[in-house]
Amino acid sequence: MARIVECIPNFSEGRNKVVIEKIVDAVRNAEGIKLLDYSSDSDHNRTVVTFFGTPERVEQVILDMAAKVYENIDMTLQQGAHPRMGALDVVPFVPISEVTMDECVALAKRVGNEIASKFDVPVYLYEKAASAPHRENLAVVRKGQYEGFFEKIKEDKWAPDYGKAEVNVKGGCVAIGARVPLVAFNVNLGTDNIEIADKIAKTVRNLGGGLRFVKAMGVKLEDRNVAQVSMNLVNYEKTAVYRAFEMVKMEAKRYGVPVIGSEVIGLVPMEALIQCAEYYLQIENFSMDQILEKRIWE
Repeated sequence: MARIVECIPNFSEGRNKVVIEKIVDAVRNAEGIKLLDYSSDSDHNRTVVTFFGTPERVEQVILDMAAKVYENIDMTLQQGAHPRMGALDVVPFVPISEVTMDECVALAKRVGNEIASKFDVPVYLYEKAASAPHRENLAVVRKGQYEGFFEKIKEDKWAPDYGKAEVNVKGGCVAIGARVPLVAFNVNLGTDNIEIADKIAKTVRNLGGGLRFVKAMGVKLEDRNVAQVSMNLVNYEKTAVYRAFEMVKMEAKRYGVPVIGSEVIGLVPMEALIQCAEYYLQIENFSMDQILEKRIWE
């Protein structure tokens, strides 16, 4: 089997289609790389890209993509509902085939060092690549966002892992890490009250005493005039998608608010959706071998 690493960079632009395509072209046109997916959200003002290849090719292509990001995005002008600390906001590496987590950690460190040196952007390592326990959680690292980092970065506790302890005014900062696959899952509420979404998110997420492997926040979708509970399920095998969905529904009832839909951002492991099918359809003794497409392509 080939050595495969998945990379899911998020950059802080979800509205300007010309800029988005220019940045994604750095991946789309790269030899030896497979662009799996990219999706943009105008309310979040954010784009998520998913691609894979050998560790060597992924390393080069993410640096090429970073060059396009820093050339085309100015954080002094950027606004959006999603928390962000920089133009190239977060870059996770995920081991897929014949690659260990330790190798992805080493990859994150090499890329982090190169981005700091080449683009003069402070770099923070997170998740499995974190240099200290308090830096493992991306939400904690990113707290304060771009605007708050001008003061946060001066604290000894938050000196960057690579680069100067000084925010790049145009590019901001970036978090780079290694992690297992996650599911980005959002639930839309039948209300425009962001305070309700915030309260539900605080109850559902791990930091609020909710589900162990869930990060959540409330977001307002201006184009639809609805509030959303935006979640990252960082270990879908231990906290299934349907559990997060059902808990959001249960908490929404406290406020007399219905759930009107949900969405997955980026790609999702097949097993995560099979778990949902088993739960909602009450399928007994179901096996991955019963998936038609899986058997066809074996």
